[in-house]
Amino acid sequence: MGSPTGPQRLFPSGADYAEALQHTQLCFRHPELKGARPELTKLGLPRAISGAFASVFSLTSATSGRRYAIKCFTRHVPDQERRYEAISTRLAGLDPAELSQPWNLGFEYLPDAISVGRERYPVLKMEWTEAVTLSSWLDDNHTHRFAVDHLADRFGALARDLDAHEIAHGDLQHGNLLVASDDTLRLVDYDGMYVPALAGMGGTERGHRNYQSPMRGNDDFGATLDRFSAWVIFLSLKAIATDPALWSRLHEPSGEFLLLTEEDFKSPDGSSRLQTLLAHPDRTVSGLADQVRSMAFQPLDLLPPLAQAVPRQRTAASTAPTTSSSGTAAPPGAGGLPGWMTGHVAPQAMSSPTATPSVTSPDDFHTRTWLDIATAVLWPLLLVVTTWMVIAGFSALPIGPGVPVIVALALTAFARSRRVELAQSRAALAKLTKELAQLDDPAKAAEKLRKDRAKFDTAETKRTAAYPREQDKLTAQYHAELKEAEKRKARNQRDIDKKIDGLSEELRKSLSKALADKQATYIRDQLGRRLIAQNPPHGIGPTLAGRLAAAGIRTAADFQGHRSVQNASYNSTGAVLVLNNGRHVAVHGIGEAKAIALDDWRRSLVASAEARQPTALNAAERQPIERSITLRRAQLTDQRKAVEAETDALREKARRKLEEGQQRLSRENKLAGDQARRQRQEFSRRTVELQHNSTLHGTLSSSVEAARLRQRRLSYARYVHFLYVGR
Repeated sequence: MGSPTGPQRLFPSGADYAEALQHTQLCFRHPELKGARPELTKLGLPRAISGAFASVFSLTSATSGRRYAIKCFTRHVPDQERRYEAISTRLAGLDPAELSQPWNLGFEYLPDAISVGRERYPVLKMEWTEAVTLSSWLDDNHTHRFAVDHLADRFGALARDLDAHEIAHGDLQHGNLLVASDDTLRLVDYDGMYVPALAGMGGTERGHRNYQSPMRGNDDFGATLDRFSAWVIFLSLKAIATDPALWSRLHEPSGEFLLLTEEDFKSPDGSSRLQTLLAHPDRTVSGLADQVRSMAFQPLDLLPPLAQAVPRQRTAASTAPTTSSSGTAAPPGAGGLPGWMTGHVAPQAMSSPTATPSVTSPDDFHTRTWLDIATAVLWPLLLVVTTWMVIAGFSALPIGPGVPVIVALALTAFARSRRVELAQSRAALAKLTKELAQLDDPAKAAEKLRKDRAKFDTAETKRTAAYPREQDKLTAQYHAELKEAEKRKARNQRDIDKKIDGLSEELRKSLSKALADKQATYIRDQLGRRLIAQNPPHGIGPTLAGRLAAAGIRTAADFQGHRSVQNASYNSTGAVLVLNNGRHVAVHGIGEAKAIALDDWRRSLVASAEARQPTALNAAERQPIERSITLRRAQLTDQRKAVEAETDALREKARRKLEEGQQRLSRENKLAGDQARRQRQEFSRRTVELQHNSTLHGTLSSSVEAARLRQRRLSYARYVHFLYVGR
């Protein structure tokens, strides 16, 4: 399945896949997987090994009998099929003879391979290998020093294979490194692998946090991706091979790390684990630990490959300045940087406006001048004069015998102050003091860098955690809008369907009403044909018939019945006739008896007409009614289709909104990632500069103290000694 152009596709959970794999005959189409037997748990369910992006099941083919690891994806991975095609092509092109060991496993990406519910999803079919994870192997073998050391070398060879072919696994860790029965290594889980064909694309994961550099970001994806984790694993294996007790001391049972964790890389100074390795008496262990510590805050593309794993010997000699062939002390590296950093760090980070001090100051007087000779000659003369004055009794004079001594002391001080050595010493001390004052306090700079980095890490952690939450929020909003659209559609269609279902009853009622109207018309017509004057009821003569006609009642159709009324004048009961419009009329001569007779006559005519009335509508009468119902049905059907179209429009609107939101989030995340990457590079530059300045600060401080010591050696007493000894 290619990368979707619409909203991110939702994938089943591991439990959904496990349920589907109970019926491999139905869920698979692939001939080797159809009907395959999954490895089961004690409950009889397919056993799953679940990770962040997928669940892996072990299946044995019913046709070939071969065992496969089937990876079922539980989350969307951008350009998934393209990535696996590029990885598969690259790994298939490797010459086994050029590899240190058969670490790469064959796999096949199968789009639309498994059916879960009504949808089909891709799977990854991988070769099954009989091996154990690195951490499980160390649980059983950490006391076998030779075996662990041999495995460390095997791992180093694997890392060289990857580096030589410009491949990065992306998540080197104990769970993805398997140790086979012949003690060779196998790499599994290629989801985040980088190969040259994927250059320019982004990464899909950041790797296990206990193996990755704090500098690794979401946007890091290239051939150097594994370098930090490779050094971490190599250090752990070499340390255990040297001192097996470290496994029990630094590792935790079932811990998701070997010897070091994420916190050890982020805060190396406060890490007891890392300090244990740094202080280890074995120089290989302490040197590798120092190497890992120095790499923790360097950009990934500046880290050396594991092939350069030459342990740094952490001794006093290693930190002392080296002497060049010319005999001058060479300045230290950039703040005590490892040798591999030379040539990789920006020039401004490798040098400082204040270079390593080359100022020297004399610590003794050399070559007497005429002023020194004169001072040396005058000293005895003035002493003789002083003695003579004391003996001759001139001590009471205003001048006194102490004046020659004072003159001698002043002359000596003047002559000493004119010595070039003292001037050079003062100048050197002033220069060194000035250079030292120009440097920032390393402790304050380190504390500021630590705070800035902690603040950045906190903000970056929040940002990276907020990104998937915002994605989930968009997806949830999208599904909520779809759900609301479906509810609205169902509600409208239900109302329309109810109306459509009611059309049959409406037709029946309309036909019944039309027939009733036809029958009523027929009865009125028949009643209208029966004139009272021509066929009077009993007791109605021509006179009464004329009076009735005068009141508007000529036929049986002109009235509906009668109503009895009380005649107060004669204390008798009379009657009024009820016209069709409901109006009452009193006709002279028509009393209650004659009104009843008229009513009975009318009812008999109605009964006779009802017996002969039509019982059905003809085709011409039915057709307009049925046509009206048909038109109404068509209108309701069109309304139902309009509801479907409206719902499709709402779905499309929600999809576009989701896409726009995802694109916006992606742009914002990329911009933030680029900014974070630049900030990490700035932290790396500041770290290198701090290391350099710290070393330079220490060197300058030592030089200042040495210059002060040399200046103290050019004392007054030393100068007097020089006057008469000459050295």
